[in-house]
Amino acid sequence: MPVLETPPLVHETVVSDRREPFSDIVIIGLYAPKIAREARPGQFVMAVTPSGERVATALGIYEAAGDRISLMLVVVGPRTRELALLERGDRLVLAGPLGNGFQLQALGKNVALIAGGVGLASLLLPAQRLLADGARVHLYYGARTAGALVDAELFEAAGAGVSLATDDGSRGHHGYVTELLAREGRTHETIAACGPSPMLRAVGTLARTLGVRAQVSLEETFACGVGACWGCVVPLERSSAQAPAFPPVAPGETRDYVHARICKEGPVFWSDELRW
Repeated sequence: MPVLETPPLVHETVVSDRREPFSDIVIIGLYAPKIAREARPGQFVMAVTPSGERVATALGIYEAAGDRISLMLVVVGPRTRELALLERGDRLVLAGPLGNGFQLQALGKNVALIAGGVGLASLLLPAQRLLADGARVHLYYGARTAGALVDAELFEAAGAGVSLATDDGSRGHHGYVTELLAREGRTHETIAACGPSPMLRAVGTLARTLGVRAQVSLEETFACGVGACWGCVVPLERSSAQAPAFPPVAPGETRDYVHARICKEGPVFWSDELRW
């Protein structure tokens, strides 16, 4: 998966629409034509809170069509709460698009998408692109309760199959979304996933069990979002094509892994190359 080498651009965007499909889950539509044209499936932006008093927040690019993009967020603290209160006509500064995105060609023609909670936001664009290229796509989508399973119909409208799971059993499979894929026993060439780290580790284990490879988009709190601070690293096999060349190998170094920046070399990695 290629690493983004061009410097990120700063965009002055305007809120075009806002909806709240479930308590504390907010989707903000933005007039951002340049991002909409250039964003690759799986990339993210850094959103600067309107007050400017807090550091930027990383959000996956959810929709991108025409002059509009959207961002999905869950309110968990003061930064996301401030963003969630934006209304039509408000301005929002974004840096991006950032990160590498999914390597769609390597996913093949029969792909399982696994989404945990608002990790769904990083999977709609890959689903739409894969389906447009003639692939079969099936979404396995899990959340804590039925109401938090938002926008599954967008995947169905694009032509994807959808299977659902909830922690409390209020809709679909009662249990983890990875259990749902294992239970249904469908055959897929590859997996693409985004969600909480424990879920992504389970995806990696499941992929090994099924004998397929998985691309996982890691969730992390980024300080800078551009790879400058090295505050969001993950152990990665040194032989990976995504392994950074810096810092250089020290004399006598025998370690077979390096630390890759989730915001720069990632956020998407092959699960079998990660050293979790």
